Amino acid sequence: MLIFFDIDGTLVGADGRIIPDSAKKAIQQARAGGHICMINTGRTLALVGKEITEQTEFDGLILGCGTMVLYRGKTLLHKTFSVEESASIIEGLYQYEIDACLEGSESNYCDSEDRYFTEEYRRFISRFKGLGYGSFEEAAGCFDKFYAYADRVEKMEGFRREYETWLDFVDRKGGYFEIMPKGFSKASAIEFVAGTLGIPLTETAAIGDSSNDIPMIERAHVGIAMGNATEDVKAAADYVSTDLTERGIENALRWLGVI
Repeated sequence: MLIFFDIDGTLVGADGRIIPDSAKKAIQQARAGGHICMINTGRTLALVGKEITEQTEFDGLILGCGTMVLYRGKTLLHKTFSVEESASIIEGLYQYEIDACLEGSESNYCDSEDRYFTEEYRRFISRFKGLGYGSFEEAAGCFDKFYAYADRVEKMEGFRREYETWLDFVDRKGGYFEIMPKGFSKASAIEFVAGTLGIPLTETAAIGDSSNDIPMIERAHVGIAMGNATEDVKAAADYVSTDLTERGIENALRWLGVI
């Protein structure tokens, strides 16, 4: 079976770093049984890092909501906004007064602090200061997706109307949106990986906890929500496991029958 795991809220908790020992053991048991285990995250490669991948071995990584696929050391797919697309996006963010972090495989990019539009975004991004962001001026042609915040609904609605022909939007609630190139998602990546490896979609499963996981939970043959998942994710899933801190991954894989 081909099994996909979200990171935040599924493999790691609020600290964003530590995979529970029970989860690490269960994933390796599944792999030892011949099952393929892959991360499928909204994080780009620059935000995953060795602190996640060195805790336990995975067969591959799907990154940036399907914009990059790595499998056993090889890059199978990588979609990046072109220089022209990047410039248009940044112009639109300024036009509609939307704050954003532009996320790439090698770095992430934020505007200078004196150009933030909202205090909410200033508070949000201050939590990640130690990551070393590049500037908007350096971002053209270097980012794969972006995470955006608008303090008024009409701002994001205006931006969406102008760009929806070539961007896809995931509502992360509270004014935040995850925005990808059109047609790219965690679900599209499942289809791509399964097709590339020659594995039927009937042999796929996905485990997640938040709104950007719904497409993959609905697309995989079996969708599993963590016990700490949001209610909309639980509603979309075939099975609801326990919380990630209560052996959620182990219980999910046990219910799935792969350990």
